Amino acid sequence: MKKTVKIIVGIVLIILLAFVLKYFKDSNSKEVEDFKVEEPFYTSINTKTVATGKLNPEEEIELKPQVSGIVDEILVEEGDIVKKGDLIAKIRVVPNEQTLVSANSRINSARLSFDNSNTLYKRNKVLFEKGVISKQDFENSELSMNQSKEQLQQAQNDYQIIKRGSLSGGSSANTNIIAQIPGTILSIPVREGDQVIESNNFNAGTTIATIADMSVMIFEGQVDEAEVGKLEEGKDIKVILGAINEKEFPAKLTFVAPKGLEVNGAVQFTIKADVEVEESTNIRAGYSANAEIELESKDSTFCIKESLLQFNRITEKPFVEIQKEDGTFEKKNVELGLSDGINVEILEGLEEGVKIKVWNKASKENNDDNN
Repeated sequence: MKKTVKIIVGIVLIILLAFVLKYFKDSNSKEVEDFKVEEPFYTSINTKTVATGKLNPEEEIELKPQVSGIVDEILVEEGDIVKKGDLIAKIRVVPNEQTLVSANSRINSARLSFDNSNTLYKRNKVLFEKGVISKQDFENSELSMNQSKEQLQQAQNDYQIIKRGSLSGGSSANTNIIAQIPGTILSIPVREGDQVIESNNFNAGTTIATIADMSVMIFEGQVDEAEVGKLEEGKDIKVILGAINEKEFPAKLTFVAPKGLEVNGAVQFTIKADVEVEESTNIRAGYSANAEIELESKDSTFCIKESLLQFNRITEKPFVEIQKEDGTFEKKNVELGLSDGINVEILEGLEEGVKIKVWNKASKENNDDNN
């Protein structure tokens, strides 16, 4: 029995010894993990920002009537090209009956006053010729007659304006809506038969049509507060229209708003730029557009690929792993400069010719301080 136990124990020990020997053999024969390496290089770095906005005409006006009434006739359509002075629409005046009666009453009163002063003038003229009254009395009666005549004429003019909207009724009449600038009819928000209100100091009035010069376009967009400080008026930019197969147009930055507006929790600043549009290109007002603006640019900059960077999880400082002569790697702190999202400028920490580890998995050492 004892002999059997010894044999079993001996077999177990031999098996265990075989496992131990195999473990050490596998451990010693494990291959060292190999990493690719890259070297720093010199290149140009350009940082850009993209502003979203729209393309609008620089000159756009709204035509409003000078008298209230009914749209009698519209002579153009949206999209028509007009010249300055072209007739756009006609307004038919519908006078207020009470106002019309009041104006007619003023005419009657002015006529009575004129008839009376005219009679006195003729009487005094005869008396003056006979030497009965003085010259001053005669001149006073003449003045009174002329004033009454003028008041009568004014009352008649007021009546015509109230009834017809103008005195002449010709091309310069208030009832005619005339194009004030050459351009394209963008919109006609009214139709024939609509009632319109005149434009005055107390009312903006009804818009009859909107005209814009489509040959001069501007880009209006917004940029974030973090980037607005790098913008300068007069800078050349590119405007891209998605509606025309991502076509690019050269533009010049002309305005950067001095005050920002909060949009969805972020402060945005309005910018404007003059856009050079080819005559052969069919541009429409309100096209969505993106403006590419170059913020900073450096040539022959000492860089590495941004994908080579690692960051300490405690200090959040950037570092790379440099290959030593024995093939192992050591951490090296670096100071970063300009970045375009692909390449990043190295200000301090690296020299030319060093080999940087292309890391492909997380390392437990990343959790340690890099002092």
